[in-house]
Amino acid sequence: MHRGKGMKFVGDSRVKENGRKPNIPKDYSEYPGKTEAFWPNFLLREWMVGAVFLMGYLCLTVAHPAPLEGLADPTNSAYIPLPDWYFLFLYQLLKYTYASGDYNVLGTVIIPGVAFGALLLAPFLDTGKERRPLRRPIASSMMLLGTIATIFLTWEAVDQHDWVAAAQQGQLMEEVDVDINMEAQGYEIYSSQDSCIMCHGETLSGSEMGPNLLETEKTVEEVIEVIHNGQGAMPADQFEGSEEELEILADYIANHGQVE
Repeated sequence: MHRGKGMKFVGDSRVKENGRKPNIPKDYSEYPGKTEAFWPNFLLREWMVGAVFLMGYLCLTVAHPAPLEGLADPTNSAYIPLPDWYFLFLYQLLKYTYASGDYNVLGTVIIPGVAFGALLLAPFLDTGKERRPLRRPIASSMMLLGTIATIFLTWEAVDQHDWVAAAQQGQLMEEVDVDINMEAQGYEIYSSQDSCIMCHGETLSGSEMGPNLLETEKTVEEVIEVIHNGQGAMPADQFEGSEEELEILADYIANHGQVE
């Protein structure tokens, strides 16, 4: 071999000619079945799967629309609230004595903050390279404890909820034309009684807390007796006024709001 044949000196024989390589992406055909280009192969497939799920959700919303309830009534203390399913474990936590009342901050801030903070710190507390759960006791224990607590609290919330009462309290009531004399003295007395309006509504047509007074079959004397002594969930002695005003109100109710 002659000296210099097949070689080219560039000042330093240790530096290769054309040492910088152009920035050319890898040819993924070198690894058949193992890798693929993110664009467009992988991303296009993800978009297609997402489109299928989106159409499925749209079909479900059309076939089973979200149930609507009546208008919110802030004066209805008998309403049974229920959050979305992914908040049920926090909702159940607030039912316990140590996380509600005077300890409300403990159940709303401290306990959830410690739980979610522990999950966020898990990767930093467990820095080992081992992937098997049995070899990662800290991370596995924290995840297992959080999962069990969430499932248990969610199950308790669902089990303790009064589903029958909740279904009845939110029923939409059909609007009906109410024919009452709102200029009568009886209605003036009725509208001045907060306890009456709160339960029976402004038009005497009732609500979730009280029956429809326009459908009553009671006489004037029977209405006065109910107002004095109460009936069912209605407490006694709620009327604020004179006996004369009570008789006018009872006569107005017994005549279905048609008294002049």
